[in-house]
Amino acid sequence: MAGGFGRPVPPPETGWERLRDLWRRGDQQQYPEEAVNIIKSAFTGGLVGWAYGGVPAFQQARRAFIERSQGELFQNRADAVQSAHRAGLRSFIRYGWRWSWRVAAFVALFNSVSASLSAYRNKTTISNYATAGGFTGALFRMHLGLQGLASGFIFGTAFGIPAGGLIIFIQNLAGETLQEKRNRERREQYEQKLAECSLKHGFSSSEVTLSTTAAPGPAFPMSEQQRYSQTYSELPHHLLKGDLQRHQWEALSGHTFPFSDRW
Repeated sequence: MAGGFGRPVPPPETGWERLRDLWRRGDQQQYPEEAVNIIKSAFTGGLVGWAYGGVPAFQQARRAFIERSQGELFQNRADAVQSAHRAGLRSFIRYGWRWSWRVAAFVALFNSVSASLSAYRNKTTISNYATAGGFTGALFRMHLGLQGLASGFIFGTAFGIPAGGLIIFIQNLAGETLQEKRNRERREQYEQKLAECSLKHGFSSSEVTLSTTAAPGPAFPMSEQQRYSQTYSELPHHLLKGDLQRHQWEALSGHTFPFSDRW
């Protein structure tokens, strides 16, 4: 996407712009890493919830079936074992699904709120996760009335603080949080597009006029070296450091640029 005069759009600066950008596809038609992580964590939470609710239910239903069927007659031992497994499997599916969708919804909502707060505030803190946990817990318990709403908020906040601390600790092990990584990628992408835009205009401009302030006079065509020198001044200089493009700009502009003074 380009801004005025063919320039690329700068990275979002306000909280609402960053929040909209969080749920919008990029130039490669891919969703941001935060949105993908929310989907992955919800799927993982669903599997964990299914195992948490389904495995105990399977074992309990199998034992209950064996106790109830002590006086029943089966064709053989295999028929009795299959009947017990079918009873356990029904409970595994029933109670596993009941826990699965609840855990997946809780994880998805918790991560969505925390990621949205981090994007809006442009920083990742434990308070974001505490707020997300309190909001999610209150939402899940609001059907129990005011007392359930308060208990859900307290439980969610108590869950969000250690969970947020663990997430931030893991992200810091990589050197930066997801929000810091996203800001860096936005800045690098913008500077790269700005460099490409400046290079494009430098090669396509055939005539650029200059006006002198000392004495007014007719405009005259800009020379080849002047065009490249002016275009170079608009480039992010660190993109050309140590690159073949730097030598090309030096050859076309007619002088060597003092790169050592720019870092």
